[in-house]
Amino acid sequence: MARIDLDHIRHSYLPNATREEHFALREVHHSFEDGGAYALLGPSGCGKTTLLNIISGLLKPSHGKLLFDGKDITRLSTQERNIAQVFQFPVIYDTMTVYDNLAFPLRNRGVPEAEVNHKVRETLDMIDLVDWAKRKARGLTADQKQKISLGRGLVRSDVNAILFDEPLTVIDPHMKWVLRSQLKQLHRRYGHTMIYVTHDQTEALTFAEHVVVMYDGQIVQIGTPAELFEQPRHIFVGYFIGSPGMNFLPAEIEGRAAKIGGQRIELPGAPALNGGKVELGIRPEYVRVGREGMPVSITRIDDVGRHKVLRADLEGQAIAAIVGEDAEIPAEPRIRFEPAGINIYADSWRVEMQGGPASHGGKGG
Repeated sequence: MARIDLDHIRHSYLPNATREEHFALREVHHSFEDGGAYALLGPSGCGKTTLLNIISGLLKPSHGKLLFDGKDITRLSTQERNIAQVFQFPVIYDTMTVYDNLAFPLRNRGVPEAEVNHKVRETLDMIDLVDWAKRKARGLTADQKQKISLGRGLVRSDVNAILFDEPLTVIDPHMKWVLRSQLKQLHRRYGHTMIYVTHDQTEALTFAEHVVVMYDGQIVQIGTPAELFEQPRHIFVGYFIGSPGMNFLPAEIEGRAAKIGGQRIELPGAPALNGGKVELGIRPEYVRVGREGMPVSITRIDDVGRHKVLRADLEGQAIAAIVGEDAEIPAEPRIRFEPAGINIYADSWRVEMQGGPASHGGKGG
């Protein structure tokens, strides 16, 4: 296990890159604590796999340094870093049995056979392949092969970190849930440093203690699932986390109030603004629908089972609200915002609000 420090890492796949848009990673300066469970979350092309491959040693960064426990390992190979990596598609030996596939990395390091057998049996049980131990890997299904690949990453107890690059892509939905739960149990038991790449927010939020949200080649927020939901630091985090994502409404700020069109909303404090495009962010979970507040016109209602998603127009801006399955929706609906759910953004970044709490909702202005 190791603490991993990313010291001003930048990377471009182009030679002699000089412009920001040439870099797949614009700049990453962060630490993964020893024994932490992290998820790198973001859309395709945001730089998360590039960052993972730099940590593993498959890529050498164009700029910056990588340190394990304070030691510069930027130019060391994957083997020298003592890293286990599980890829999106299974990497196994088809001619070997399931047992021997799991035993191979241990035998290759001279682990005594009694310990090999103990670790392999333990891992077979964890990935639910005990009955398949003597079968050749060639004849297995895609999800079974990926479970072997996962097992090969988990069987070693001497690694500095285990890296997962979207490992559950070929796994059926129920097994995804099972394996995520098993990975969490393994982390609690052995305390490996784990970094898990995914574009699926459910995978990230259910696996990791800390989620690293990436966008456009940079880290825009690192936090617990609750922090990402309650206080997104960047509007991309608000859009990307949640279903539906956060509402963002162009606003004008006047002291401790925000104006959206002709509506005035009292804020819990005065935003510390220094210019830029200003937006009010509010999650649909904090939009209350009733007979008080700001008038809206409903454009659509989606019934998603346990609740409904109400789509409406507020002063020419689209807004979503989550209401209970049996909630009454008035003929002339109005909405108000819960104080705890209001965030203010300037040029896409969240700004702090100064001063004490204030009651607020919406009223015509």
